[in-house]
Amino acid sequence: MRDKPWYPVVYMFVITVLLSALLIGFSRYTRDKIEVNVQMAFERAVVGAFIDVKPVANQQVHQMFTQQFKLDEKSKSYIYSKDGQVQGYAVPFAGQGFWDNIRGILGIAADKRTVSGITFYEQTETPGLGARIDENDFKKQFPGVKIKPTAKPIGIRPAAQQLSDNEVHAVTGATQTSVRLEKLINDSLVRWLESQGVKEPSS
Repeated sequence: MRDKPWYPVVYMFVITVLLSALLIGFSRYTRDKIEVNVQMAFERAVVGAFIDVKPVANQQVHQMFTQQFKLDEKSKSYIYSKDGQVQGYAVPFAGQGFWDNIRGILGIAADKRTVSGITFYEQTETPGLGARIDENDFKKQFPGVKIKPTAKPIGIRPAAQQLSDNEVHAVTGATQTSVRLEKLINDSLVRWLESQGVKEPSS
């Protein structure tokens, strides 16, 4: 049968169908897992903007997220409540970094004026430079920073420069990442402040 002129065509067709089916099945299987992992990273970032969740298992993080955080459709942020009291707000920010997308969460205290923390759930900036925005030395600057209801609520200034109460130091050697991150954070903050009715005091 192998010497028949149609055999190679049929053989290649069958092999192609089988391989395609395997690839489609594998793609669907991994896609579901990837989507779960992406959602888990997002939930951990939201919770982590207020609570140190590093030792907490994924199931516990998911439970915290579903029970204590509620999406506010108007502002596209999450309201963090505990024991019936608003504890803060999780404001997502996302956009183009120096190399690729940066996605993160800015935690805001219940007073709507103070940062409680910052987390990232996606960034592929330069290792050892821009990627250091996801290191604790950079992130630990944010808790307690004041939010000003202006066009630039939070500033990221070069290292060694004197800071105001609404500013943090940039990562040394990562100027472009810092500039882009500042814009992403402030674009989201300005929209969020407007949705909350928080305006710049009139002079």
